[in-house]
Amino acid sequence: MNPLTAEDVAPHRPEELTAFRGIEAWIFDLDNTLYPRDTNLFVQIDERIRSYVQELLGVDETEAHRIQKDFYEQHGTSLRGLMLEHQVDVDSFLEYVHDIDRSALKPDPALASAIERLPGRKFIFTNGSRAHALKTAEQLGFKDHFEDIFDIVAAELLPKPQRLTYERFVNRFDVFPEKAAMFEDLARNLSVPKSIGMTTVLVVPSGTREVFHAEWEMEGHDGAEHVDFVTDDLAAFVAEIADAIEA
Repeated sequence: MNPLTAEDVAPHRPEELTAFRGIEAWIFDLDNTLYPRDTNLFVQIDERIRSYVQELLGVDETEAHRIQKDFYEQHGTSLRGLMLEHQVDVDSFLEYVHDIDRSALKPDPALASAIERLPGRKFIFTNGSRAHALKTAEQLGFKDHFEDIFDIVAAELLPKPQRLTYERFVNRFDVFPEKAAMFEDLARNLSVPKSIGMTTVLVVPSGTREVFHAEWEMEGHDGAEHVDFVTDDLAAFVAEIADAIEA
């Protein structure tokens, strides 16, 4: 099965954005969604995960990479695989892998302004740590734009795209899925939100209009039924939504 591309979802027309008028909760993934993929911030995290695995298990870099990716594919995150198979200390893992250089991230006033214009509640929903989300949002210039952060610890260490994780999120914050919109860079993480009634937005790399992920991430999905909108410019798209709501 080929990776999902933006061409699988027809370009939206301005009038279609009125679908967001009933939205009361705006849910944003963090990594590669609220900041551009080409900053390569997540590459640093990926490298630190591999380094952690290498030191923990006493293997070389090649074997650490294989284990890391196998765990990610099988369990949704490398952390969950390490927990299940090696009883890793969660706090030490999260602190180590998120100890990265965020200087490449530049403030994004256009996105900050657009998010601020959205009516209702706003959340960050991430498979990373709360500390990572706070530091990253602060670097981007909009840490005060969100009501709360739902991180991997709040999810009881069960990552997206597990259905129970989304259920925990909506129950914790009393979110009505049919009045919620979710923004994600991974198409597979939008399947459950769509199935429970959320409006879904896939954020793809700027200028590429394509999601570069392994085929296994689309396993079980025939087409793009679970993706309502696609954008490669989140700030502009959110501003368009705000315009449509205010019109």
